Amino acid sequence: MHIHRTYRAKILNHSQVERMLDLHGWSASKLWNVANYHSRQVWDETGEIPDDSDLKRELKGHDNYKGLHSQSSQRVLEVLAEAFNSWYGKRKNDSRANPPGYRKKNYYDDNGNRVHEEHPRSTVTWKQKGICHDSKHNHVRLSKGANHKDHPRDWDYILVEYETRPEVTVENLQQVRAVYDKSKGRWELHLVCKHEVETPDAPGTETAGVDLGICNFAAVAYSTEEADLYPGNRLKQDGYYFPKEIAKCDDSGGKEATRLHAKWSERRTHFFHSLAKHIVERCIEQGVGRINIGKLNGVREDENGESKNWGKHGNLDLHGWAFDRFTKILTYKANVEGIEVVEVSERDTSKTCCVCGRADKGQRVERGLYVCEECDAAFNADVNGAENIRLDFNQSNSESAPDLGGDRSTGWLAQPGVYLHDLSHGFSPREQVVNCKP
Repeated sequence: MHIHRTYRAKILNHSQVERMLDLHGWSASKLWNVANYHSRQVWDETGEIPDDSDLKRELKGHDNYKGLHSQSSQRVLEVLAEAFNSWYGKRKNDSRANPPGYRKKNYYDDNGNRVHEEHPRSTVTWKQKGICHDSKHNHVRLSKGANHKDHPRDWDYILVEYETRPEVTVENLQQVRAVYDKSKGRWELHLVCKHEVETPDAPGTETAGVDLGICNFAAVAYSTEEADLYPGNRLKQDGYYFPKEIAKCDDSGGKEATRLHAKWSERRTHFFHSLAKHIVERCIEQGVGRINIGKLNGVREDENGESKNWGKHGNLDLHGWAFDRFTKILTYKANVEGIEVVEVSERDTSKTCCVCGRADKGQRVERGLYVCEECDAAFNADVNGAENIRLDFNQSNSESAPDLGGDRSTGWLAQPGVYLHDLSHGFSPREQVVNCKP
């Protein structure tokens, strides 16, 4: 099994390479702006958004494309295309959603005339063809863009000396990202390495289902007749707090706004990693060998494939989630423990009774409560969805639902365990969490 890990590294010869990294960071911003302008023009004229292959074909001969190694330029265009696709999805529900912005800052005189334009130092990514790694001496050569070679005999690369934590071994380097830390005023490297690890045997043959939702970020149902809820309060609190604080900043691209954006991102990342870790630990305890998780389009789209409208606040929450990111983190952590993760359809899982199989959207009588008129079962609505997702594994080779038997409307279905996120200790049972403030 192959896994990718990213290591942060300090640049030891920073004073020698800073100027050249600055030039490449500025080139990345300029290419982003050119591609952004082109994408907006195409959108205005055709109502369609060009994908990354269209952008590469259109801009391959542009002067700003030559400011970076070809693979580095391609990565800038790929990220921009992803950002436009994300905006396209959001605008269906939120007319206030803005397309990806330009990476520049204008300065004006007292008469409103622009006197200076400044580009930020964007992250630059080098893929394998643009990297030459010397693991013995902790050196890495990063290919220059054609526009940054002073003369024909100039070196074609930036020679960077780096330092990682003592316990880190950098091998099988796949990608290098040069990231500018605005708060420190210096560059650092993010080294992406591929490692081959031995996949352990699965903890057992039990199964689990994970349902992602609005009120509870995740609900998990186990075949051992246990269930857990993970409220998304922490994400929602941050989702309201940080945008308001950022809006108070005089300069949206200034130091304070940048610090707030970074802190918000770090807290989201910490939440996702903590949640995935806790779910995997619980799966090991329960002897789970396979996790079913609902496909993302089950949350974002209705039965006709149209984008759902969850209301003003619901849309805000929905757009703040990174379901795909969480699924990838959970998959990675589970696979390392020998647990398979499979995405399954969420269609009808929220309105189908997991006891008798009757489907009726009216059975979810209120948030958090599901009552089945057919079998008189009453239990937690999110656990019901998670259990239906889990049961997809048993129904994969059968057209009819399995004979579940027994009274499943009480106990674990009705009273799942609830875990809240604590900033210091990750997820803990609700009664043990005291630090719930944003």
